[in-house]
Amino acid sequence: MTNERRVLVHPDQQALTGSVAARFLTKTVDILDDLGEANVVLTGGTVGIAVLAAVNESPARDSVDWTKVHFWWGDERFVPKNSEDRNERQAREALLDHIAVPPENVHPMPASDEIADIDEAASVYAAELAAFASEGARQPRFDITFLGVGPDGHIASLFPDRSGIRETEATTVAVRQAPKPPPERISLTRPVLNSSDRIWLVLAGADKASALGLALAGASYTEVPVAGAKGRKRTVFFVDQDAAAEVPENLIAPSY
Repeated sequence: MTNERRVLVHPDQQALTGSVAARFLTKTVDILDDLGEANVVLTGGTVGIAVLAAVNESPARDSVDWTKVHFWWGDERFVPKNSEDRNERQAREALLDHIAVPPENVHPMPASDEIADIDEAASVYAAELAAFASEGARQPRFDITFLGVGPDGHIASLFPDRSGIRETEATTVAVRQAPKPPPERISLTRPVLNSSDRIWLVLAGADKASALGLALAGASYTEVPVAGAKGRKRTVFFVDQDAAAEVPENLIAPSY
């Protein structure tokens, strides 16, 4: 098994989200067959939530035993629990409220009206990760981690040339004055994201082409954080034609 990066190009965003949803359902069934349990890290953003909606709409949705799947988040906006900005709220509306996942299997990051201090909130999530950690680790065995990519190349809430992307000791970081609103966020750190067996980066739109091209050309991950995303077994970029504009031809995998 190789952990080389692969780029799968789709004709448009609808085809992209449908394809990722189908692959996610199939892979989750395989993981449950092999391991008996799965840990999935979710992302927010337009495309990330669209993938969850496509999972919900798939006729194969209930082929997964959702009682054996745990859901985590790569990052979260530090806003009140019911805010429309919450990745958790969007994920629940798109998928989680529609499947038979036990409440205790859903692990959202704290909201600002639950824990007022953002540093404490980040520590609480670090403790939640530790409580479900695999042996010898500080976090669970993540099977699939979904990541979006910003036009600036950020992943989760790890932004270019900020302290968060350089953090190697902590499992979570509190993010202040983020370059995009809302300014306060909580994020998993790069080593924790990269502990995942599979990182699936899903991105669409011409505004993502430059960041993707730079990442695949070997840019520094402190300057282009997506360049530092690498799963233990697989790293796959699922992209539409517009986002693939600057991807070297030799990195594009055959469609299947």
